[in-house]
Amino acid sequence: MQVLISAELAPYRIGAGQYIFLMAISFRQPVTQKALSETLLIDKTTTAKAIAKLEEEGYVRREADPADNRYQLLYLTEAGREVVPKVQEALWRVKSKTRKGISDEEYDLLLGLLRIVLRNLTEREEMAE
Repeated sequence: MQVLISAELAPYRIGAGQYIFLMAISFRQPVTQKALSETLLIDKTTTAKAIAKLEEEGYVRREADPADNRYQLLYLTEAGREVVPKVQEALWRVKSKTRKGISDEEYDLLLGLLRIVLRNLTEREEMAE
């Protein structure tokens, strides 16, 4: 799936590892980088790199949090707001390919199982720290 997503998003200079952050910011802005990491269950270093890339491409901007200057809030730029529907369309095309021959119930079960696997992996990493 990541290969298909990368190909679909290449025209927008968004890698397969960045679209999830772009979409999460679009749904939750303003949001801190820390909250984004926690919500997506992705480590802080990976989040920082992805946000830096999105910022470099002009899709995301940072502003100091007026409630706490130690944090910066993430917002979509105008370019970010314009690209979100295109990213959604690209993700829908990939999702459609992956769902071929799978019933809604089977697909829901697959996603549920993958969430459990992700949660298990995340808990294991936390235990090792």
